[in-house]
This record gives sequence, structure tokens and C-alpha cells, in this order.
Amino acid sequence: PADEFKAFLKRLPTDRFLNVSTIAKFWTSDLSLQKRYAQLESSTAMVLAKAQKIVRKLFTLSKRCPKQPRISLPRERPVGFWLNRAQSLLYCNEHGVLGSFSEEVRSCSCPSDQPTCQGVIPCVVGTVSTSCSLCATDNATRCGACHHGNLLHLGSCRPSIAASLDHYLNFDLDMPDAEVKYLLQRLDSRIEVHAIYISNDVRLGSWFNPAWRKRMLLTLKSNKNKSNLIHMLMGISFQICSTKNSTLEPVPAIYVNPFGGSHSESWFMPVTQPEFPDWERTRLDASATAQCYNWTLSLGSKWKSFFETVHIYLRSRIVTDDPTVNETLFYEPLDLDDQTSNLGYMKINTLKVFGYSMHFDPEGIKDLILQLDYPYTQGTQDAAFLMLLEMRDRINRLSPPAPQPLDLFSCLLRHRLKLSAGEVARIKDSLQIFNSKLPNASPEPELAQLCS
Repeated sequence: PADEFKAFLKRLPTDRFLNVSTIAKFWTSDLSLQKRYAQLESSTAMVLAKAQKIVRKLFTLSKRCPKQPRISLPRERPVGFWLNRAQSLLYCNEHGVLGSFSEEVRSCSCPSDQPTCQGVIPCVVGTVSTSCSLCATDNATRCGACHHGNLLHLGSCRPSIAASLDHYLNFDLDMPDAEVKYLLQRLDSRIEVHAIYISNDVRLGSWFNPAWRKRMLLTLKSNKNKSNLIHMLMGISFQICSTKNSTLEPVPAIYVNPFGGSHSESWFMPVTQPEFPDWERTRLDASATAQCYNWTLSLGSKWKSFFETVHIYLRSRIVTDDPTVNETLFYEPLDLDDQTSNLGYMKINTLKVFGYSMHFDPEGIKDLILQLDYPYTQGTQDAAFLMLLEMRDRINRLSPPAPQPLDLFSCLLRHRLKLSAGEVARIKDSLQIFNSKLPNASPEPELAQLCS
């Protein structure tokens, strides 16, 4: 290499790992190297022009060349080649043998007869919280210091256990209950959680025959789109219309999936049970052909719970004022030959869920779980157990009304942290054993398993 390139290599820092973009910044700021590189580009262009001129002159003097000559010079090497060459000289030049460095795997490919070209590859220093702030002076491959809020453990930086559960999972809504109730009554967009509508049975805004059960769902796809959020359900609303003088009325059934997974991992919303909220129906101005209603179910702060997907099953029943008829009469399919009933059609214009989204740190929680078996420092294991116990209890406290509370915490581990069923069972057992050893430990409630 030219003297300028050698001098450039000597000026590169060796106390931390340099990726290609970092080396490129040093490259562009090195004025002597840039001047030399520009000279090489200029001289190469001059050599090419001169060669072309000489060849053309020889061709015109010759009477035996059957075709025009093609001038071929060594292909110019792009800047990227020199940046990678600089990396290779820094990290793959041990014992005077030059290899090729791969940034993707942070290792060297050495000549087959010389497998020992890889030298010391320093640690990564960066602004990300879990990256090193300095490499160790005695071993540059390991962290020597960490950013604030992290612990140095076995040469790498790990998040220290936060003082508050809010660092991992935030449950609170910064809004008084009275204001939430007011916004729910108004179906205010400020507390609407925008979800993806999916249905093979019903297209919003289109009339459909209500003779069969219709299935719809609203889902958030959080693991794909909102991995740092979990969501709280506080209300559901849909606007449904029936053709004029129809003798049918809708009967919705709601299933809520708290953190993802299959439909079988959803709980049924008991709107017909005492104390639980019921649907509120608001009649809208009728048109010449249809009558529409807003159906709203307000859970409020008392009955709110986690949700990832809301499944809506819509059936129909014959409207009756007969007080002796206690059972809901479903017809699937409805009797289309019954001339006394105007079965009609239905249409759903809007379908919305209301609530709010909360901060969620899946990697931080995984790090807490890791410390149950591999604590970073003395005392962090107990702190991790206590933090996970508080998290478990607060999540399960929001279990929906049922004869037996649901184990929502296991659903969170299974579907939002993507842990295996065996890992979830091991964590549950570890927390129960730790909790049983605490002073004044109260017996834990028996929870029903929702997620497999």
C-alpha cells in the first residue's frame, strides 16, 4: 500500500471495534489520503486516455487488424474495497498473514495453509444502553465499563434491575375514571385502539344475510407491529343496521385473547351475568330503508383487562315481547319459508375497540428471568424474583370475572416473550417456591390455565 494508506491505518483507534461506516468517517476526514486517492484517480484516467490514443494510432498504421482493438486495464477498486481491506489489516493480519474480515459474523477467513491470521477483535462501544462505554484495558475483547443503568458482568453489559416495575411494564392510565367514562360514552377517538379488522363473513358497510353465525375479529399483531406495547381493553362499540321492519335482532358474543395465540386461548365475556356490564343500545335516526343502532359495551376501570385480539360472533334471534319466552331462540339457518316473519338483512358500519396501550419491555423481562438462574451480582437474584412476583400478581389481578381466576401471566410469557411451555412451567414453579419462603407468605390462589 501507499505510504498515505499505511499512515491512515496507524491513525485508526485500536481501543474499540471499528465497523465499515466508522472507518469511512475516518477515511473521508483524512485529507492527505483523499489527496493521494484523487491523484491516483486522475493518473489512472490519464494512463487510460494515453493508451487509447496509442492503440488507435497503431491501428490506423496497420493494414492487417481485422477488427477494432479493445483496450482493457485493471478494474478500478471501489472505496468499499479499501474500507474492508483496512478492517482486514486491523483484525486479520496476525503473524504477517492477511485474511479477509467479515463484519456480519465478526470473524476472519484465513488462507487454508495459514489458519491463524485472526488477531484481537475489540468490543463494540456504542450509545445503545447494553453496549460497552469502554473496552477493558487488559482484554480489549471484553467490556471495561457500561452505560448508566447497566451492570458489568463477565465482560458484557447487562441491564441492572430497575427500582420500579414501570421500567418493564406500565399499568397506569394517566386519566381519571370519570373522564374515561365520559370519553367512552362519547366513543371518543382519543381512547380508541386502532386494530386490524378481519372477517370472511362480513364486509363492513355491506348488507348480509344474518341466517348464519358470523365471525369477525379485531387484532393488533403486536409482536409484528408493536412489540414494545401491551394493550388494555375498556370498551367495544359497533354500529349495526337492519332493514326496515325486520323481526330479527343481533346477539353478539365476545371472546377476548389477552396476549396472542389461538382462539382457544380466549376468555368469554359474560355480558349476561349479574354485575357485569351489558350492551347499551342507542337508536339512531332511521332512513327510508333501514334502522341503525350503536351497541356499546363499557368495561371501564373495574372490568378492564388485557387484549390482543377481540373475537366477535354475531347471531340473530326473533324479536319477541312474550315474557314467557326465557330462552334465546337461534335459527341457523333461519326458517326462510316462514311467511309471518320479515327476516331482513343486516349491515355493520363500524366496529371499534377502546382502551389504551402501555409500555412493555420484553427484552428487559427476559433479562430478569435470566437472572433467576444466572444472577449478575450478589443480591440481584432475589431482586429479580421479587420484581417478577410483583409483575405476576399485578397482571393476574386483571383477570376477567370467572369462578376461577385466569393465569394471564403465563399467557404473557408464552405469547409475548415467545417462551416454550416448559420454560413457562419452570418459571411458575420457581416463583411459587420463592414466594413460599418469604416471611408472612399468603397462600397463592388456584389459577385456571388459559394458554397452553
